[in-house]
Amino acid sequence: MMLLGRGLDARDNQTRQMQDAVSNVEKHFGELCQIFAGYVRKTARLRDKADLLVNEIYAYAATETPNLKVGLKNFADEFSRLQDYRQAEVDRLEAKVVEPLKCYGTIVKLKRAENELQRATLDATRTTRHLEETIDNFEKQKIRDIKNIFSEFITIEMLFHGKALEIYTAAYQNIQNIDENEDLEVFRSSLYPPDYQSRLDIVRANSKSPLQRTGSSKSSLRTAQISRRMLRRDEEEEEEEDDDDEEEDEEDEFDATKEAFIRYR
Repeated sequence: MMLLGRGLDARDNQTRQMQDAVSNVEKHFGELCQIFAGYVRKTARLRDKADLLVNEIYAYAATETPNLKVGLKNFADEFSRLQDYRQAEVDRLEAKVVEPLKCYGTIVKLKRAENELQRATLDATRTTRHLEETIDNFEKQKIRDIKNIFSEFITIEMLFHGKALEIYTAAYQNIQNIDENEDLEVFRSSLYPPDYQSRLDIVRANSKSPLQRTGSSKSSLRTAQISRRMLRRDEEEEEEEDDDDEEEDEEDEFDATKEAFIRYR
């Protein structure tokens, strides 16, 4: 009877340990499962927001100057490619982390049922040995699963962030390669129509200052005055020449009359 009593006590103690271990796993694995699932959902929402950002960058780039347009488009291409890796991250986390933790809900239920069945067995000695094996297997499986789940989580995140670093580096370079000076010249040129320069020359020609217009008028006036003076001088010279001719004619006529009178005498 004493051996039986000791066997029952040992069995009850092992049963409680098993129950405690199962309850502890049920509580914390359940919390981990919910938090990891939330982490995956937020990552998926971040991917969706990134897709919206990519679309807006494409739309904006189409309205910009050549260099800025190309730089933004290349950046959007890289950022869009990153979202493909983010989607792969979401899928892997769901399959390798969340689902295994969810499975522990079923495992806990099975272990709890098995524990209750062992307690109902009459053979205390055999039940104690079986409970020891059950507790030992459960603990080994729990540790192995924790290692696998967290290793998968770390590996998935490292793969994503390693690829993200590579893509962000390329995206950064695309932005830095934008030639702002060249685009500024394009923008300045776009402020004026193609025939702006020719029309500008016309406006400048017709928009001289009052001083310039006065100077031009005075110059024209001086030219006219000089021309009139030269014309008057020419006329005076012609009149003088006519007077000289008349005087010569009169002298010739006087000489002829004088010569005729002398012959007559």
